[in-house]
Amino acid sequence: MTARVRLPRPAPAAVLALALVAGCGAGGVAGGADGAGGDGDRPATSAGGAAAGGAATGAGHPGAPPAGVVVDYQLARGYPAPDGVGGVVRDVTDAPEPGLWSACYVNGFQTQPGDRDAWLADHPDLVLRDDAGEPVADEGWPDEMLLDTGTAEQRAALAEVLGEQVRACAERGFAAVELDNLDSWTRSGGRLGEDGAVDLAARLVAVAHDAGLAAGQKNTPQLGTRGRDEAGFDFAVAEECAQYDECAAYTGVYGDAVLDIEYTDEGFAAACADPGRPSSTIRRDRDLSTPDDPAYVFGAC
Repeated sequence: MTARVRLPRPAPAAVLALALVAGCGAGGVAGGADGAGGDGDRPATSAGGAAAGGAATGAGHPGAPPAGVVVDYQLARGYPAPDGVGGVVRDVTDAPEPGLWSACYVNGFQTQPGDRDAWLADHPDLVLRDDAGEPVADEGWPDEMLLDTGTAEQRAALAEVLGEQVRACAERGFAAVELDNLDSWTRSGGRLGEDGAVDLAARLVAVAHDAGLAAGQKNTPQLGTRGRDEAGFDFAVAEECAQYDECAAYTGVYGDAVLDIEYTDEGFAAACADPGRPSSTIRRDRDLSTPDDPAYVFGAC
C-alpha cells in the first residue's frame, strides 16, 4: 500500500488558536530518502462526546493511542516494531502486534483496489456516479471509486456494509480503527459535501465504539472540531501535517492523541524542529515498505 499524495490546505484559523505546545526528544532516520456539493440531512452530534468548551483533549477513549507513544505506520504488511515504538497501524486484513497498542485501517469512504467489481455487483447504488452514470474514481487513485454519501439512506446502508470491517478489527484484537478517505467529498467534483461525510463518519464511529474500539479521523484538518464533536472521533492520523503546516489543526482538537506521518526529509525535519509537533511523529517512505526492502525508511522524533 502506498501513501496518498496530498495537496496543501490552509488550516482553519479558529483551530490553529487551540494549538497546544508539547515537546519530545529527537531521533534518527533508518533507511534511504525519497523525495463541495450538497448532502441530505445535517448529521447529528455523535455520542462520542466533546470536551467542555471545545478545548483540546488527549486520548479520552480507552482504545485511543497512549500519550507519548510512538506509533509506526505499517499498512503494507506488519513487521516487528522498531526500537522505541509502542504502537502500530496495520490493515484490517492484518493482525495486531502483541503487547503494543494496535489500530487497524479501514477505507471508509472509497472502495479498496480490487473490490470494484464486488461493489458494482452487490451495492451499485452506493457508488458515486457522474452525469453519464459512470462510477466516479479518485483521480489520484483511479482504482478506487468514491462511495456515495449523498443521502441519509445511502449513508445508513454504507454504515451497514463498512461496519462489518470495523467489527472485524475488534474481532482480530485491535484497540482502534482508522477510517481513511474522510475527505473524499473534496474529490467528488462537487457531487458530495462535508455534511454527508461527517454523518457517515458518525455512524461508523458509533459502530466502532459499540465494538469497544477507539476511532481515528484520517487527515481532513478543515473539519476543525466537527470530527471530534459531531462524528465522535477519539484521535487523528495526520499525513504530512508538518509538510503542509497543518499539525496545529489536529493537536488543537485532539491534544496528544495525534499520529503524524511525514514522507519527506523536509517535512520530517520541520516536524522535529517544532516543539508543538504531535507526540507521535514519524518518517516513512511513501510505499510504506517493510524493513527487508531497500526503499524502507523509518525515523521518529
